[in-house]
Amino acid sequence: MNFELTYKPYGDAAILIEWPAKIDELIILDIVAFEKKIQKEIPVLETIIAYNSLLIRYRETISNINIQRKKLKELYLLHVNKEKQSQVLWQIPVCYDLSFGLDLVNLAKEKQLSVEQIITLHSERSYFVYFIGFQPGFLYLGGLNPTIHIARKSTPRLRVDKGSVGIGGGQTGIYPQHSSGGWNLIGKSPIDFFDIQKESPCFAKTGDRIQFFPIELETFYSIEKEVAAGSYTIKNKRL
Repeated sequence: MNFELTYKPYGDAAILIEWPAKIDELIILDIVAFEKKIQKEIPVLETIIAYNSLLIRYRETISNINIQRKKLKELYLLHVNKEKQSQVLWQIPVCYDLSFGLDLVNLAKEKQLSVEQIITLHSERSYFVYFIGFQPGFLYLGGLNPTIHIARKSTPRLRVDKGSVGIGGGQTGIYPQHSSGGWNLIGKSPIDFFDIQKESPCFAKTGDRIQFFPIELETFYSIEKEVAAGSYTIKNKRL
């Protein structure tokens, strides 16, 4: 499937390519496929993906925007007949203990559900990775059950622990580092979502999927030790 794209100059050394303005898995998969084609065929400094756009930063100033735009359009037409993109499903352990899920009880009350039902609704689905941003390793995940959508907190916490799993509006996500934050906290994962020491600091990529599975508190601390020792392997499979 091909989309109607727009190509806009973005400063003197970048071009912003935009897809239809909606959140759609097919659009993201198309962006990822086009990004790979560009990286293979054109010498660029970096590419940045958002929900419906791809920013291309060139190594040098663009001397003729029309020529570059024409090259990209031609490349996209060649890219249309692409093979199905490979996706990886990452299985992420989450402890929903109330010591981590600071907002679980309030969420359950607001939704008139039990804490156990909230946990089931959150962990039974797989989530699509739309892109990575906000913080290094922060995954923008789509697919949260509408039953547990909840507005962000009116007053953000000054500190949210690394690994905290939260819900903000219609999204769920994991804080990859300690930070402030206004999402409703429902659990915590012992996994590192961004490790600068690794060749690929963030294991997940745009277009992958995330599946959470509940673990007990004792298991959380056991996995945390394995992660610190570098001996824990995140379970995953290709889709």
